[in-house]
Amino acid sequence: MSEFSHVVLSRTADQTAALAQHIGAGLRPGDVLLLEGPVGAGKSHFARALILSLLEVPEDVPSPTFTLVQTYDTPRGEVWHSDLYRLSSPDEVIELGLTEAFEDAICLVEWPDRLGDLLPEGALRIALSPEGDDIRRITLTGPARWQSLLEDADV
Repeated sequence: MSEFSHVVLSRTADQTAALAQHIGAGLRPGDVLLLEGPVGAGKSHFARALILSLLEVPEDVPSPTFTLVQTYDTPRGEVWHSDLYRLSSPDEVIELGLTEAFEDAICLVEWPDRLGDLLPEGALRIALSPEGDDIRRITLTGPARWQSLLEDADV
């Protein structure tokens, strides 16, 4: 399977949100985004902007740090936002029902390293790396089919 990698230098939180919204516009059930980066890198900000862009009626989009998973009903189908930071075993991921959601929901996963061998094939990795106050280096890596989502991105 052919892979691509694309780097975006986001200079503001608004630019990061615009990239998230652009990617969100092309998502469909079964798509999985793996959000990587250290604490404070902007993973939750990215996820929140993407989810808000998919909602028909705006609502509060809290970080799932303590709930582990937040779900949203959108015109595109169900969206699962998970934060696996507090998990210690991939078995806990199965208990959450996340592996089943990979098949029929749009899934955004923070701290995907906790998935172990449960990483879904075909996912888009989005690595956020702080390079200053608001500046983020965002590296997108995945199968070539994801590349078309970025062709018209104005970031």
